[in-house]
Amino acid sequence: MHGGFLQMLLKRKELIPLIGFVGCAALGATTASIYFLLTKPDVILNKTRNPEPWETLDPSKPQKLITINQQWKPVEELELVKKLTR
Repeated sequence: MHGGFLQMLLKRKELIPLIGFVGCAALGATTASIYFLLTKPDVILNKTRNPEPWETLDPSKPQKLITINQQWKPVEELELVKKLTR
């Protein structure tokens, strides 16, 4: 299979840049996915260790790329439920 692919590339040299760009895009997408998976707090791999990870996030720190006019206010019903469940 590899020999056929290389022979096709030698016959059609105009495909070499296309394959290079597609390969770079795939490598970049894979690298970005692994980076976000390992470093961002909003991606969760292990739910058994911390079943409610949103409670450990700092609400004053924005978790998105852009936050427009966002105010963090506690919801009364949720605060009441949190007090009752503890």
